Order: sequence, then C-alpha cells, then structure tokens
Amino acid sequence: MFRDAWIITQGPERRVVRGDARVDEGRFTSVGGRARTEGATIVEADGLALVPGFINTHTHVAMTLLRGLVDDRDLAGFLEVLFQVDARRTEADVEAGAAAGVAEMLLSGTTSYLDLYYFEDAIARASERLGIRSFLGWAVVDPELTTQKGAPLENARAFIERWKGRGRVTPLVAPQGVYVCNKETWLGARALADAAGTLCHFHLSETRKEVHEHEARTGRRPVVWLDEIGFLGPRNIAAHGVWLTRREIEILAARTVAVAHCPNSNLKLATGGVSPVVELRAAGVTVGLGTDSAASNNALSMLREMHTAGLLQKHHLWDAAALPAQTLLDMATIEGAKALGREKDLGSIEVGKLADAVLVRLDHPTMLPARAEAIVGHIAYSASEEAIDSVYVGGECMVRGRTLVREPWSDVRRAAEQAAGPLWESK
Repeated sequence: MFRDAWIITQGPERRVVRGDARVDEGRFTSVGGRARTEGATIVEADGLALVPGFINTHTHVAMTLLRGLVDDRDLAGFLEVLFQVDARRTEADVEAGAAAGVAEMLLSGTTSYLDLYYFEDAIARASERLGIRSFLGWAVVDPELTTQKGAPLENARAFIERWKGRGRVTPLVAPQGVYVCNKETWLGARALADAAGTLCHFHLSETRKEVHEHEARTGRRPVVWLDEIGFLGPRNIAAHGVWLTRREIEILAARTVAVAHCPNSNLKLATGGVSPVVELRAAGVTVGLGTDSAASNNALSMLREMHTAGLLQKHHLWDAAALPAQTLLDMATIEGAKALGREKDLGSIEVGKLADAVLVRLDHPTMLPARAEAIVGHIAYSASEEAIDSVYVGGECMVRGRTLVREPWSDVRRAAEQAAGPLWESK
C-alpha cells in the first residue's frame, strides 16, 4: 500500500488526488482516500508523487551497446555502419545490451516498452531478468536481404510460439519498413499477426528519401501503398510518421493505425520535417512516444521524450499551447497503452488496472515548487531522471531508492562493457 502520496491518476478525469493506493495480486484495488492496511506492506509516500509507469512505444533496446558509435551522421550514414555491425552481433551480446537498456529504462520510470529487433529471445530473457513489461517484435525483412539465419518471417513465427502467454513478455511481428520489405513480406507479416493475434510494429515514413524512393518505385507514397495492398489495420503501430500528407493521416485514422512519435531520434538524425503529431491526434490517431535506440537518441528516457516533443511542436507551429503538459503525459502513459491495445490494463492508476507505477521525488530540484497543480507540468517539462525514486511493475518493486532490485547495476554494466568491446573494435 502506498500511503499518503500525490496520485497522478491519468484516469478519464485526469484527477490528481492526495491519499493511499492499495495493490492486491498485482492490481490496484483502492485509489485515493484511506486504504485498508491489513496484510499490506506499507510504502510511505509522503513527499512523493505516484505516477503511471511510462510506456515507450518504439525502441531497439539491444543497441544500447552502440551508443555513441555512429554519432553526427544522417540516417543513411547511420544505417550503413549499423548494418555492418549488426551482421556481426551474437545472441549473447544482444542480451547484454538489452539488459543495460532495460536497466536504463526502469531507472528513468519506464515500465513497458515496444521493441523491434532480431535475437528477440535474448531480449525477452533480459526483460524477464530485470522485471520490465516488454512487447517484442521480431524484425522481418525480405529473405534475400537478411543477415538472420533462416527466413525472417518463420523466425518471427517461431519466436511468437515460444513466448506467447509467458508473463510480462508479449511477442509480435515487426516488418522493418518499405525499403526492405516487398508486398509479399508485408502481407505475410500481416497474416502472421492476424493468425497469432499479435501486434504488428514497423517503421513508416521516417525520412523524405524513404518516401520519395518508394513513390518513384511504386507510384504511391508508403501509407497509400500499404493501404492499397491490404496491410493497414487494427493492432498496427507505426514508428516515426514524419513525412505524412493530409490524405495519409486520414488513412491512418480510418484504419486505426497508432503512431509512435520519436522526436529526439528524428532531430539527431536530421530526418527533416516535423511529425504532424497535432494533426494526427486531431484526426483521431492514437500517438504514443518512443525513444528509438540509444544509438540514435542517445538516451532511453521518456522524460526527455516528453520535454522534446512538447517544445518541438510549440516551436514548429508557433503555438505555445500545442501539446500541453497534460497531453504529453497522456502520450507517455494512457495513449501508449492504447497504442498497444492494453488500455484496460495499463496507462493509468485506477482500480482494476495493473500496478505499473513510479514514485517521483517531489523534493528534487526539478520538481520545485511541489504544488499539486504543477506536478504534471514538472514531469512534462523539467523533471530529471534523478527524480525517479522507485518503480513498480505489477505491484512488484523493480527499482527502490534509485537502485535496481533484481540485479545489481554493476553486474549489468560489467557484462555490457565486455560485450561492447568487439562491436566497437570491428566498426
């Protein structure tokens, strides 16, 4: 039981209340007021805000080992080096990198994340070890373009079969993008997702070059083409969505495709343009926030993502009211849950929902002044990762007093440093 916290509920009325929150068997059973204490471990939360855990809707967590490897290059140059390094990666170094990335996310308040990569079994193991909730998409590309052993689509099918229904790990299929997936690959991925009842996650319209080359090849912009071949539909989450027309936005809305907005990565890679987040939301598209990888961001902090997303849209639209603080927190919590199709379980602190939550220190300098009406704004615009005190997933404490509970950071770091050496030496 969390006693005497400021609770940022993120429920339909977006209430901020002072009181207790009780958890039984991994779910909230009481929120606000005074909760019964019988049989409960008491967490004294005076001076703390209880906030829904952040949901990162796009990353490549195992690339944490490559942070800084390809700085200051555009996407084409970035990918050229990364593809060469990726071809030499092993399952062991992927697990080490994933563990380091998961630790970084937990320590900055993320309780769920959506990933797109290969060797996802290793990423699943790292996620299980440290206790985060993970949605893991096996990367699918055309067979003749892959560096994977075996056919990517069959690899994805086997991965889903191995991990479906296993605790906090949710497997899914992830076609990489229009630049490496032909019509057959896209439709094969969609058929697999439909048959297995999983999400389908992919990159979409990240750069002008990607869009123009696809249009030259097919006569259609990516969204229009994907719709015409019958791919787009529910349970789709598209990462980036920077270069979109009004017609494409309307198609995404009509097909209930969610978008993961990754502002820091897009800015650092100089993808040009600004994702039309305000227009997407106005059309009814669910928009979450994603960090992308630590190789392109270079952090996995959802606090940074909220800060940047708000500032970028305000500046771009010449409108200080664009993406206000409450909307930014929505995108990092309940909108992320909707994108994953899990809004009944995640994204807010309400009775019956899974107890994925974060305790934020109100005495931290970046949370001053600690007034109830200012907490949401502080989280969206100023909060430091150091303000994150403790993190819970399903009511289980994963971070306590800025210390990982299941595995010491020193062990995670040591394994990551050892695994990173050969990758950096071979670049």
